[in-house]
Amino acid sequence: VKNRGCETMLLKGTTIGFALTGSFCTYKAVFEQMERLVNEGATVYPIFSKASQEFDTRFGKAADFIKRAKDITGN
Repeated sequence: VKNRGCETMLLKGTTIGFALTGSFCTYKAVFEQMERLVNEGATVYPIFSKASQEFDTRFGKAADFIKRAKDITGN
């Protein structure tokens, strides 16, 4: 976010638990929002439901989703 030409960290110091459920078709948009929160300074902890941790679907593999969340958040 830009504020009069300066980058601002709107969520710096904020800790967010970010839950992902078995709604796999939304994950593309979900990961974009997760990146946005991190870019705004939040510390984000991904939380995966049992289904989202275990099920591989036509949208991707569970292990790949978990890795992507860890890559984005560092957690």
